[in-house]
Amino acid sequence: MLFVIDVGNTNTVMGLYDGQKLVQSFRMSTDKNRSSDEIGLFFTQILMTLKLDISQIEDVIIASVVPPLMHSLENAVKKYLNITPCIVTSKTPIGMKILIDNPKELGTDRLVNAFAAAYLYGGPIIIIDLGTATTFCAVNENGDYLGGAIYPGIKISIDALVEKTAKLPRVEITEPTNAIGKNTISSMQSGIYYGYAGMIDYVVEKFKAELGAPNAKVVATGGLSKLIAKESKSIDIINRDLTLTGLKLIHDKLNMQKKEK
Repeated sequence: MLFVIDVGNTNTVMGLYDGQKLVQSFRMSTDKNRSSDEIGLFFTQILMTLKLDISQIEDVIIASVVPPLMHSLENAVKKYLNITPCIVTSKTPIGMKILIDNPKELGTDRLVNAFAAAYLYGGPIIIIDLGTATTFCAVNENGDYLGGAIYPGIKISIDALVEKTAKLPRVEITEPTNAIGKNTISSMQSGIYYGYAGMIDYVVEKFKAELGAPNAKVVATGGLSKLIAKESKSIDIINRDLTLTGLKLIHDKLNMQKKEK
């Protein structure tokens, strides 16, 4: 079995693949101060609770946008699974050209998402990840990574509203009944929901124009993708497991390369 780990700024998502099937996925909050034992005990206890045999795990692959956590995470995998994990970076030979000014700046989550989207759906394609930040990535018809855009995430925007104003409350992220809010909470929900959907549609429109691909597919991932896609006119595909799938695909590609040598 393959254990895949996606370390994001807010959450760390882990998944277990048996062959091509994602058997189970689970998450923990990302804390750069966690020790290797805390991390190791977390995932081993979860796997045991789910009655999954950790002795069957043969490989581990990790993508992380939180460098301070990597030492503890690597040590946890080595200590509790007796496996040296594969760490995805911009230099990992996945066969995708990264056509940006400095490939080292590219977050591995965005690289993994782009690789998965291009493999699953073909290019040209635009990938939207509604996570801690809302990110856009563009891949051309040749499968090359062209660049993207980064926008504050929905939760970050709500946090900023609450922290920087005296009277605005924290609100649930939900589809509002009306665009014209009748109270503070419904007005905030309207602004967040319709504002983000509109922003996404406009950025996608600009991307398609620059790509010269009006029919480019658009795939969304992240916890809020399904909610925002209900209002967005540009999102074609929702794949909430895109990053885990990308890690699995990269693992398979690297294994194939080893066999061919």
